[in-house]
Order: sequence, then C-alpha cells, then structure tokens
Amino acid sequence: MASHSPPLDALVVPSEDYHQSEYVSARDKRREFVSGFTGSAGLALITKNEARLWTDGRYFLQATQQLSNEWTLMRMGEDPLVELWMSDNLSEEANIGVDPWCVSVDTANRWNKSFAKKYQKLVPTTTDLVDEVWQNRPPSQTSPLVVHPLEFAGRSVPDKLEELRSKLKQENARGYVIAALDEVAWLYNIRGTDVAYCPVAHAFAIVTTDSAFLYVDKKKVSDEASEYFKGLGVEVREYTDVISDVALLASDRLFSSFSSKSTKDMEVDSDWLWVDPAKCCYALYSKLDADKVFLQPSPLSLPKALKNPVELEGLKKAHVRDGAAVVQYLVWLDQQMRELYGASGYFMEAESNKKKPTSETAKLTELTVSDKLESLRAAKEHFRGLSFPTISSVGSNAAIIHYSPEPESCAEMDPDKIYLCDSGAQYLDGTTDITRTVHFGKPSAHEKDCYTAVLKGHIALGNARFPRGTSGYTLDILARAPLWKYGLDYRHGPHQISFRPHARNVPLQASMTVTDEPGYYEDGNFGIRLENVLVVNDAETEFNFGDKGYLQFEHITWAPYQVKLINLEQLTQEEIEWLNTCHLKCKDILAPFMNQAEMEWLKKATEPVSVLV
Repeated sequence: MASHSPPLDALVVPSEDYHQSEYVSARDKRREFVSGFTGSAGLALITKNEARLWTDGRYFLQATQQLSNEWTLMRMGEDPLVELWMSDNLSEEANIGVDPWCVSVDTANRWNKSFAKKYQKLVPTTTDLVDEVWQNRPPSQTSPLVVHPLEFAGRSVPDKLEELRSKLKQENARGYVIAALDEVAWLYNIRGTDVAYCPVAHAFAIVTTDSAFLYVDKKKVSDEASEYFKGLGVEVREYTDVISDVALLASDRLFSSFSSKSTKDMEVDSDWLWVDPAKCCYALYSKLDADKVFLQPSPLSLPKALKNPVELEGLKKAHVRDGAAVVQYLVWLDQQMRELYGASGYFMEAESNKKKPTSETAKLTELTVSDKLESLRAAKEHFRGLSFPTISSVGSNAAIIHYSPEPESCAEMDPDKIYLCDSGAQYLDGTTDITRTVHFGKPSAHEKDCYTAVLKGHIALGNARFPRGTSGYTLDILARAPLWKYGLDYRHGPHQISFRPHARNVPLQASMTVTDEPGYYEDGNFGIRLENVLVVNDAETEFNFGDKGYLQFEHITWAPYQVKLINLEQLTQEEIEWLNTCHLKCKDILAPFMNQAEMEWLKKATEPVSVLV
C-alpha cells in the first residue's frame, strides 16, 4: 500500500471476483485470505493501523469465531455502511485503493459520491495487492467447457440471442457487455467447473445487434465446443482480450469474423451500450464513455428467471430424485443414531441411554454423515455435484446460519441435540436446495415451540395467494409473523423473499422459483430451519380485483417434517390438513425410489396427524 503510486491510506478487499460472483473459485478468495473469515459475503478494509470486516446477519456469529483480535467486525444493518465509515474516519484527500476488476460499477459510483465531501479518492490499483503477497495462491482451473444439451436447456442459443437483440433495439443500444458467469452460461447453453458448487466457467461475453463474442481461456474449448460456437456464429476469444475489446466496442471498432457488417451498418443507429451496474466490474466500465452507457439491470435477468416448460419439468424431476436421497439419508441416520448412540430415534421421544460408539472409526461426525448424504445423491440419475457445501450442524453449530463443518473441528453427532441439515445438488436437469431439522432424542418444550413457529411461517408463506406485481419482500412477513408473536426472528431471507433491499422491487411472476426457508437461531444452543423450493404459478381465484390476476406457490421439494418436533395443538385445522396432504404426496411421489425398509420408515414418517379436541 505504501509503495503503490499514489500511496494508499486504505485498501478495500471485496469478496467478489472479476464477475461480481458471491461464490468464487479458490484463487479468488482474496478477502478470505487476508481476514481468515470464510463466509461467502463480506468486505475487508485495511488501513495503516487497523483492519475491519463488514458482513451480513447470516455470518455475525461465524465472523466472531473466525476473526483474530487484529480485526474489528462491522455488522451490516447495525454499524455504519463501509463508505460512510471511510468518508467519516479516513483523512481528507485519503487515497482508498481497490482492484477495479473486483468492484461493481454501482459500488464504485456510490463510493466516489460518498468520498467527494472530503476530497477522498477511490484509486483503482494497477495490480491486485492481495495477489502480490499471497504465496501459494491456488492455480487457475482449466477444466473443459461443456455444452448444455437442448433437452435440458429447453431454449436454443439463437432464440435467446434474438430476444436479447430485440431488447437492445427496444432501448436503442448497440451492444451489451455480459460479466455475470451464470448469464454467460445461460445465454450460450454452456457449463463449466471453474467455481466449486456452481456449474459455470470463467468467461465474459459481448453481444451486439449483429455479432456475439465469448471470452474464455481457449485451453478450455475442445474441438467439439469450438465447432458448436462456430455453428452459432459466436466468436471465441481469449479471456484476457475482453478489456481491449470493450475499448474497441466503445469506439465502434469491434468486428466479428462471422459478421460482414461493421457496427456502423447495424440496424440500430446508436452510440449507446448497455451495462448492468450491479454485475459489471469497474475495470470494464472505465473503458467506455460514461455518457454513452445505458446503466440498467441486465436484459437477461428476467428471461433467465422465468423457467421454460422444459426447465420446470426437469427441476421437478430433479427434486423428486433429490427428495428420495434425503429420505434414504434420514432412514440411515435414524438407524445409526439408535444403534451407535442409544438414541430413541426419529419417532420415539425419550432421552438417549448415553451409549457411545465402540471405536473412533464408528464415530459419526457432522462431516461423515454429510458424506453419506452426498453418496446417496451421487447414485441418482444426472447428478453432477453438490450445489453448495452441506450445512450439517449439531446443537450450537446449527445456530451458525451458514455453518460449514471442517474435518479437524466438526462436532460429533449427539442424540440429545437438534440436528440441522441444509443441502442440495446440481443435476443436469435442475438444482436443488432443501433444509430439514430433526431431533433423535427428547426435544425440549422450547425447541418444540420454536420448531412449530418456524413450520407455521413456512406453511403460511407456501400457501400465500397474492396479486401480480407483488414482490418477495412484501410476502416475507408471512414467514416471520408466527415467530414475531413470541418476540423471535431470524437474520436472513429466502432467495427473492427477503428483507434485504435488493429484493424489494422484484415482482414475482409465474414460472419463477423461490425458496421458502424461515428459521430461528439461538446462539450457543441450537438452530432450526425448514426449506422448500417453490414454483410461482397462476392462481384460480373466485374474483379478480383490479383485473390484476393472482399467483400462488407450488412446493416441489419432497421430504417429511418431523412430527415429534411439532406442537400439534398450536397448529390450526388448516395447517394440520396442509401437513397431512403434503405428507401423503411425499409418500406417493417417493415410493418408487424406496426399498421395503425405507418405505416402512417413510409410511411411518408421513402418517396423518390430528389433534384430540
């Protein structure tokens, strides 16, 4: 920092990579390297005499445990925003460095505005300073790109390009710079393994009204893939060429060998270029003429979020196979806990007899049991890997919202404590995400009350009917209300149903997917979460006020809820009917995947319940 030109008073180390991804490859985990904090979201600030880390509510407890005493934890939503802290606490005319590849246009613009009052300056560093001190930095991945078959994608690349170009024309823009990895993968129907748990390859794309480019390490492009891109008229260039090509695009001099026309001859006579300020890095944006950039959310976000019929069908099938794996896991775990630990088990409610496994090798840990779950998933058709590290957590570890068990420190399974398992997989036909919380001994009355409140919120959200134009943010209260009744809450929001500002203005539409995942976390004691994936569908309602049309959710996740953790007398008749219907469907849908012993267990786990009046 001292030897940089100009010398830096502070350095910001974001979590994101060159594509503004939340989940990044091992070599891009710069913030983790400098801070020791392993959560997926956060930002490190290093000044001449202190170090601070900002993160959100999912990670407060984890950050407290992982940060050394050289670091100060800044709690987002409670402490000042990073830009306000910097502008208030750093000196006038301070130089604040950041790698311009790792910060979005939105963020850089917001910081510049905040720094102006004290003449502070955001300095794009010439190299990433963390990389310069990071010895043994993991190497780049060079795994090959894979073409995603149309039978799973459901839409062809020419079809997607045509829709994108019509949107460019509509907004009088002549090109769009694509930096988000999932958007590049979706648009060109390609997959990769550059980022653990995410089926993407490190790549950029540029699409103009008459040409299309892909920027990727050419070592990843097989002869077969090369022919595929040729057939689509997509020109493949080196990953590092994107910066010079964006400059060429800005000056109307970017031409493709597949197009005979120059940008001058295009249908759209325009100087405007489209950039998504939340997804494009400042390094690329700085090569454009800011006065000729159309800064708007990506034109690909909505078409990608609206699942086509093939994708929806695949997603539902993937969830059935995945649910079967989860139930097979619960059957196995129930038996192991009873045999090795003397637990009363999934169905009985009694304290364990404190039995212990006879050897170290027989011992079950959070990690060994999650490995078993992975092996059950891996046996299912179209399995490609996990969709995130399994959150397999016992007792107090379950209170860490994004807990990840490590071999040297993970806990042993305990029949007298709650066990929370949040897991998912990538299949060729869809991605899954499911959470169930169970107890193999005798849960306390408080644990039952909390589980029941979480279940009531889960049911309320899943059963919601709402007018078109409603955002997930508006519906979020439904999942929290039963917890609020007791003065309880949680510090996370489901995907698109969230208390975070970015989710406020996204109206839900038919064929989108969301997750329904309320929870409750008591630091030092236990954590509870229940999570299903939901598909948004059109709803048939008796009336149609304002001619808006109404929407509802369809659950596509299949695994039972543990009845012994539920205070049935706290459920309404409607909630009991929902539970019984859900369990009956679960039993019927998963039956073809079960052997006799598993089926007996599933029948017992899904028996109808009632409350004696």
